[in-house]
This record gives sequence, C-alpha cells and structure tokens, in this order.
Amino acid sequence: MEGRKVPSVVFKTRVRDESVGGPNPFRWQDVSSDELFAGKRVVVFSLPGAFTPTCSNQQVPTYDALYPEFRDLGVDEVYCLSVNDAFVMFQWGKHLGVKNVKLIPDGAGHFTRRMGMLINKDHVGFGMRSWRYAMVVTDGVIEKLFEEPGINDAGEGGDPYGESAPEAVLAYLRSR
Repeated sequence: MEGRKVPSVVFKTRVRDESVGGPNPFRWQDVSSDELFAGKRVVVFSLPGAFTPTCSNQQVPTYDALYPEFRDLGVDEVYCLSVNDAFVMFQWGKHLGVKNVKLIPDGAGHFTRRMGMLINKDHVGFGMRSWRYAMVVTDGVIEKLFEEPGINDAGEGGDPYGESAPEAVLAYLRSR
C-alpha cells in the first residue's frame, strides 16, 4: 500500500449547525477523502470499534495526548477511523473527552474495504470492522503503513496492538 493513493470515498459525517435548532443542532455533511488528505501530511489510525477496551483505554487517549508531538514533527492532522456511524463516533469522542484527534466515521466500511483492512468480527458479535492499523499519508499518498500482524476473520491471535501504536508512528516520524 505504501506509495499508493488512499481510497477515494465519501464519509457521511455530522456537523454542528445552529440554524438547525432544537436539542440536536447537527446536519449531515459529506466529506471526501480528497478533502481530508489533499495538501496535508496526516496520521490515520484505524481500529475495530468505538467504546471497545483497547481503543478507548489506550489507543485514542494516547494519540490524543501525543497530538502536540505529531504536530511538532510536521503532521497537520491526526485522524481516527472506524467502521462506526457518525452518531457513535460523536458520542465516543464526547465520552473520551477527545480534544485533538478527529474521529472519522466509515459507517459502511467503504474506505476500510478499499484499504484491504475490512474483516469479519462475527466471532465477537461486531460484524464487519476494521483491522487495527495506522499510516502516515502525505498529500493523499500512503507514505508509511503500520499494520498489526495476523489479519484474519476468525479472531485467531486476538486483537494485537503495538505496530499501530502512536509511539511506533512517532519513532518513524522522528527518524525522517
């Protein structure tokens, strides 16, 4: 995947819009992958699901806390991508108190599928989800991919977390 352009998809997001009124002043907004990646250097990390233990207790909070270090190393944005809908991603970010990382909903899994990372997690009742990975993307092109070992649909080998940890991505960025 390194050296290839990220998949061209449209993410279905929700944005705050006070003109909507009421207790839920949000509207749908399509955001293309081109909008997210063009002309920027970003770090993307993808994970199996919102509100799950490793994702909620380690991965997202650590990426969020280390955001200033990513910025110091020339990264414009840090995105967390998950095969969850916009409502779930919003509530999860609110629950975790995420300040810096932008949560991107890949509700239908189109981006994840085209990355070759869509797996079936029926063995834990999740359905189709993302394998855990991270990447550095420069102007829409995958510069470096950090994939957890053993991608599979059966849950064999558990849910590894290490290769895609923020510390591994920061080590790569520091070495450049």
